[in-house]
Amino acid sequence: MVVALTSLSHGAGCGCKLPAAAIGPLLADLPHPADPDVIVGFSTSDDAGVYRLRDDLALVQTVDFFTPIVDDPFDFGRIAATNALSDVYAMGATPVTALNLVAFSLADLGGEVLRSILGGASAVAAQAGVAILGGHSIEDAEPKFGLAVTGVVHPDEVLTNAGGQAGDVLVLSKPLGGGAVATALKRGLPEVPLAEAVAVMTTLNAAAGAAARAAPVHALTDVTGFGLLGHLHELAGASGVAAEVHADAVPAIAGVLELLADPDERAVAGGTRRNRAHAESFSAFADHVPEARRWLVCDAMTSGGLLAAVPDDRAGMIPGTVIGRLVPGPAGTVTVL
Repeated sequence: MVVALTSLSHGAGCGCKLPAAAIGPLLADLPHPADPDVIVGFSTSDDAGVYRLRDDLALVQTVDFFTPIVDDPFDFGRIAATNALSDVYAMGATPVTALNLVAFSLADLGGEVLRSILGGASAVAAQAGVAILGGHSIEDAEPKFGLAVTGVVHPDEVLTNAGGQAGDVLVLSKPLGGGAVATALKRGLPEVPLAEAVAVMTTLNAAAGAAARAAPVHALTDVTGFGLLGHLHELAGASGVAAEVHADAVPAIAGVLELLADPDERAVAGGTRRNRAHAESFSAFADHVPEARRWLVCDAMTSGGLLAAVPDDRAGMIPGTVIGRLVPGPAGTVTVL
C-alpha cells in the first residue's frame, strides 16, 4: 500500500517551523559568539552563519529540514534540497557540500520511499554542483528530510539582511503560495495547482543569487516559513528602516489567490495563521487590501524566492517582481498598501 506522505505530517514543509514570535525571545537569551572571525551570527536572524577562515575565504553554514509538503517522495527530496541550498544563495555565497538529515520509519514506509527522497535531493544537488558527502538518520514515524549545507564566499562579498537603505526597492524572485497549496492538498480540496507549486519550489535560487551579487544589492534574504512579511520584518529591522509592500504587486502561484479567497479559509495553513498573528505586532494593512492577499503575504512558503533590497536604478538587474520599497520609519515595521 502506498502511503501519502503528507498524511503523516502535522504540518507541511516550512509551515512546521516554530513560530517566529516564540523563537526571538529564546535566541535573545543565548550568548553571542565573541570570536572576531564570526562575520554573521544569529543576532540579525539572517539566513546562514558566516565564518572567516582566511582574508580571502569565508565559510557559510546552514541547515534546513521539514515534514513532507507533497506526497511524491522524489519531489519531496527535490523541494527540501532546493530549500536548504537557498539560504547559502541568500548570503551571496556558493554552496559546495551538503549532508542529508533523515527522520524516517523504514518499517512503515519501506526503503524505496527513502531511496526516492534521497534521489530527489541528489538530483538537485547535482544541478547545483553540490557534493552530498553523507548524512545522519533517525527512526521517526513522522518523516522529515533536509540538508546541512556548506558554502564559500569572499569575506568582503557577503550579502546579509542588514544592509538595506531607505529608498531601496524590494524585488521578489518567486511567487508565493506554497503553504496554501500544501494545505489544500492535505485537506483534499479540488483543483489544487500542485504541478505549478512544485515547479516553483524546485527552482534553484542560483540565478537570482548571482544577479544579486552582480548588482550588487544592499540586502538579501529568502522567503520561507515565516512568510513575506515575517522575513521582510527581519530584513527591515536588521537594516534599521521600515518597509512598504504593494499587495497587488506580490506575485502568486497560479491558482493560489482563488484558494485563499475560499470563505471557509480551508487553504490557510496553520503556519500562515501564526505568521499573520505575529505580523499584527509590526504591520498595518490598508483597508482596500483584500483578504486573499492579506493571507498571501503571510503564506508559510517553502523554498521561496530571494527578496532583494536594491537601489532603484539596479532593480532591473534582479530577476523577479518589484513589490515595494524600504522607507524611513520605525525599524522593522511594514505597511501593506
